Amino acid sequence: MKSLKILLVLILVFSCKPESDSSIKIIPVDTSFFIKDNFLNGISKETYSLNGIETLCYVFTSRSRPTEHEMGPWCPRHIDDKKDKSGIWFKDGQVYDVNGHFITNLDEFYKDDEWKLYRDDGSVKYTKTKEECEAAAKPDVEEEYQNYCVECLPEYFKHQETTFIIPVTPVYNKKTSRLGRGGLGVAFNGVKFDPPAPIHAILAAHTIAPLDDHGGHVNPHGGYHYHAATGSTKEVSQKDNHSPMIGYALDGFGIYAFLDAEGNSPDDLDECGGHIDAVRGYHYHAGTPGSNQVIKCLRGNTGRTKTKE
Repeated sequence: MKSLKILLVLILVFSCKPESDSSIKIIPVDTSFFIKDNFLNGISKETYSLNGIETLCYVFTSRSRPTEHEMGPWCPRHIDDKKDKSGIWFKDGQVYDVNGHFITNLDEFYKDDEWKLYRDDGSVKYTKTKEECEAAAKPDVEEEYQNYCVECLPEYFKHQETTFIIPVTPVYNKKTSRLGRGGLGVAFNGVKFDPPAPIHAILAAHTIAPLDDHGGHVNPHGGYHYHAATGSTKEVSQKDNHSPMIGYALDGFGIYAFLDAEGNSPDDLDECGGHIDAVRGYHYHAGTPGSNQVIKCLRGNTGRTKTKE
């Protein structure tokens, strides 16, 4: 009886492990691409259990402060403000400037008369403090902050630290893994790539949470992070016409820009947004800025992030 129980446990353990494909060309993570000055304690190697497999991983910690660009702006202050004082938003794959004109026309944009993010004097209703940001950024938005432009500033959470754990050598699995809440990857500057912004929850409260022109914004539990790749971060160009590399997914596979050097997009991406070529092996391509989707799922044994608030 005891031996039968042990056999059942072993069956369960091995059946839960992903089925890998060793025929796929694999490129190990290259840490020389990272802007190491943006990390708090350098990059170390440690062993973690990923998908039930003991895996050697790179470990590094960041405060999510990009050096290639300024963060913001996000919400305009007045309905006369132009795009230089505001961020971006997206709908149906398109990107829109969240300028004063956009704010005044949200009722038409969403076919909903309840939208009004501005006062009669033309000032825009936006979150001005950390407390207001936290009240408006949670799933159940407090009533007084509905019909607001949600803006959380990086200085509100300047002591947050995010630790990334990424396998040194990725493993290609035949089955995909869903994206978790803790991020899906990291740009070379140490800023997280996050899963899609929860658009339906945001719009349900008649709020807008703009990204800046670099595809990023701030939330109370993750600091500054990207929901879109807009070409603002460090890129590693390729010797052929292939799209430049912009970071790594949490499973260790590279993430590349959507368009190549000639402005062409790949036409053979799988359900995660990845494909294989002879030079780079399996890798991902970030979605268009208006897609609210850097990548759609993960192919490898997935690392993780840990945020210290």
